[in-house]
This record gives sequence, C-alpha cells and structure tokens, in this order.
Amino acid sequence: MDNFQQAVQLIKTASYGVVFTGAGISVESGIAPFTGVGGLWNQYDPKYIEIDFFRMHPQESWREMKKIFFNDMHDAVPNKAHEVVAALEQSGRFKGVITQNIDGLHQKAGSKNVQEFHGTIYTLSCQRCGKQYQLADVDLSADPPCCTCGGVLKPDFVFYGEGIPPVAYQGSLQLAQNCDVMIIVGTAGQVMPACSMPLVAKEYGAKIIEVNPQPSSFTDSITDYYFPQQATQFFGALEKKL
Repeated sequence: MDNFQQAVQLIKTASYGVVFTGAGISVESGIAPFTGVGGLWNQYDPKYIEIDFFRMHPQESWREMKKIFFNDMHDAVPNKAHEVVAALEQSGRFKGVITQNIDGLHQKAGSKNVQEFHGTIYTLSCQRCGKQYQLADVDLSADPPCCTCGGVLKPDFVFYGEGIPPVAYQGSLQLAQNCDVMIIVGTAGQVMPACSMPLVAKEYGAKIIEVNPQPSSFTDSITDYYFPQQATQFFGALEKKL
C-alpha cells in the first residue's frame, strides 16, 4: 500500500478528523498569499494593517486595505480543495476546519464548523461603540467607512499587534486536542500561535497528513504523510477514493 492509499485509509476511518489550512489552499482561487512568490507583502507595506498605524491613520490604512483585501478577495470562489474539505465534514468523519485565512471560502464551500484563527473580512466593528456590521451593509467607498455613531469601522481580521480572538483560539484548541487525523494544507507553519495547533494535535496522538508544494516547518518534525502537491491536485484525487 503506497503513502496515498495509507493516507486515504486514515481519512476514511477517522472518527474526529480536522483540517488545518493556510494561504496555499486559496491560491488556486486567485487569492495571493501574504509571503513568498507573488505575496502581498512584496507589493504592499504591511504597516497598513498594524493596529497602531490604523488607529493613528485610519484613512490612509483604509485606502490600502481596499486594494489589498476588498477589491478581489470577496469575489473569489471556492476551489476543489475547499469543496472536498466541506464534504469531509458533511460525511461526519471530520469535525471542523482551523484556518489562518480570512477569505471565507471554507464557508462558501459549505463547511460549517470553521474556526477563523485570524478573523474574517466579512464583518467589521466600530472602534468607538463596538457595533458589528456585515460587509455587504458597509459603504466601502467611504474614506474611511464609519459607524452611525461616527466611529471608524475596522475589519474583523487580526491586525499586527492584536491578539487572536478568544473564541476562535479556544475552538481551534478543542479541535486540535480531540482530533485523531489532521490534514495540514498550504501553510509554511511560520505564524505563531496558529502553527502551534498541529503541534498540539500531534502531542495528543493525531496522525498528520500534510499537503504543500514546498516542505514546511512541520514536514520533518510531525508529519506522517507528506504530499508535495497543490491542494486541488491532492483533494481531487482524494475525492475519487472516498
């Protein structure tokens, strides 16, 4: 039995599977990663999503954020990898997704239990009164978008200098501690504390399947089955075996 067949068997027999995703799963949906070849931070200055810069210069920050996140990201559609991940949850064998992504593509594909470790672009919160808005209800042409109280709206993803949302952190930890199989997809494993979640899963006895074109920090340390492939290639092949 080759590695792929063994990995398929693990996935088929999982009782509490979890998928952990990074930017690589969304690249094939046309969303650029933050780092590496074609990365957003090769084109833009990341200072625009530093929380202190945002608070001091909201207008300037918003002008850049519209280019970086809101011109293309919310129009992206799920790819085969997102769809198969959703199907795994619908089968009952997999219990949820921990994602570093803020693009909402897992939900668009049909995943229900999505722990958005770094938040989302699809809601925004007032920095004065705390009122939350859905993206569809916000006038993004405003410079910057504001609440009815006059406070500046901030997208509900984690800026540099902010902490991880407690609900997402605890939900992710629960998934990692309970899973028997974790599929890691499209992440270099460099961003803390997100990259601690696969380490927790391994510590609690999970088998680790990794899908990434390039080796990550996990590959030679905790990964049991490594597939140097694009996400859609692996999940397309997996779909045929399920």
